Amino acid sequence: MAKGLMQMKWLVWAVGVLAYVLAVINRSSFAALGPVAQEHFGVDATVLSSFITAQLVVYAMAQIPVGVVLDRWGAPALVTAGMVSMSIGQFLLGNAETVWGAVLARLLVGMGDACIFVSMIRLISEWFLPRQIPVVNQISGNIGQMGQVVAVTPLVVLVQTTSWQTGFTVLAALCLLCAVAAVFCLRDKPQQQTIFQKITHKPASVSSKSFHSTVLNARQSSPITEALPIIGPNSSGIAKALKSLLKRPGIRMAFWIHLSLCFTVFNFTLLWGTPFITGGLGYTEANAAFLITTIIVTLLVFGFFAGSILRRFTRYRVHIAVGVATINQILWAIVLFFPGTPPLWLLTVLAVALGTGGPISMVAFDVVRSHAPLTQRGVATAIANMGGYTGTFVMMFVVGLLLDIQGAGNPESYALQPFKNAMMAQLVFGVISILVICWEYPKAKRYLNSKGVYL
Repeated sequence: MAKGLMQMKWLVWAVGVLAYVLAVINRSSFAALGPVAQEHFGVDATVLSSFITAQLVVYAMAQIPVGVVLDRWGAPALVTAGMVSMSIGQFLLGNAETVWGAVLARLLVGMGDACIFVSMIRLISEWFLPRQIPVVNQISGNIGQMGQVVAVTPLVVLVQTTSWQTGFTVLAALCLLCAVAAVFCLRDKPQQQTIFQKITHKPASVSSKSFHSTVLNARQSSPITEALPIIGPNSSGIAKALKSLLKRPGIRMAFWIHLSLCFTVFNFTLLWGTPFITGGLGYTEANAAFLITTIIVTLLVFGFFAGSILRRFTRYRVHIAVGVATINQILWAIVLFFPGTPPLWLLTVLAVALGTGGPISMVAFDVVRSHAPLTQRGVATAIANMGGYTGTFVMMFVVGLLLDIQGAGNPESYALQPFKNAMMAQLVFGVISILVICWEYPKAKRYLNSKGVYL
């Protein structure tokens, strides 16, 4: 029985991680296909940015509703629905002939993507021991980010060697297969049924109350899911919770910390990185793929050390976040104000710096746990998580708009200076976010110091 439970645990984990990998691939599929998408649909830069913007808006807005569904119907149902939504979205995108059809497809992808990460965290919290959860969460997140590598190179090769329709149809098929795996393999807890067993009225294949009691407390280790029940039937109301949370300087600061560290790297890896490197700076697609891969590899490697660093220097975690964000903005300024085309080594240094931002952005959620009441942490986490995605879709749209204003909004008209001018908007946004953090920090520190807690 114990061996069977152990095998089932790793099977559940593997299917959950596979779903997350596919979600990241789907989310990132426009990263290296930006110019191809413009040629396929015959659109300018503003319209191109609207594809990703719409997707990220849906992702951000869906976080709280997804939490309600997760708490009420469980992770297997949510993963299945998310994979089906992404499958339909990618199939429609592969066959779309109009811009509006493509936007609808990306909305479906965004809705499905929003379901996966929190579901994976919930499954880990139910199946692993409390001491195992932080490590498994980190490993799972790192494996999931490998989906960006797949989106950068293999997906591009597939589309180029076959067709736009074939490439996205393959992605749709993979998502559908993962949905089937979720139906047959995923269960919220060891003694519960899979979706297939519920439909066919079959009993759970195993039942172990001792195993469940061992891992039951693991749910408390997850900041994303621990307070979700307050959004359900026992909630005092989302509007009331949001109003009370936004009065707290620490929650507002967490939003801007996540934004300051995420918006530039997401803007680069999800959309404008490849067009900027190839169309703006004149480097090859191989160079662009190398730089995006460098960001991802840095994120994966540094992710294994960031947690211990932040735990060791807890009192200075906000300082570390501001420091990394400032370094990123300084390097961007050097690249954008560099006379002529900046050298590849300088772009590589920038890529490494951007890659450190992802793990350090987790400071936002540490701040949330310090400032939000236990019964409101789910909503507070959603507010902080929206920071990075809000900054990203705003910046994506602004860069596309500025390119169009300069008459350089399509691959044929991309040029060095117009692209530099458009990307300089990041400097303005970055400086504003850092200044807001510095403005809120003393207030947040005074609040916690009054309670004998370090920020």
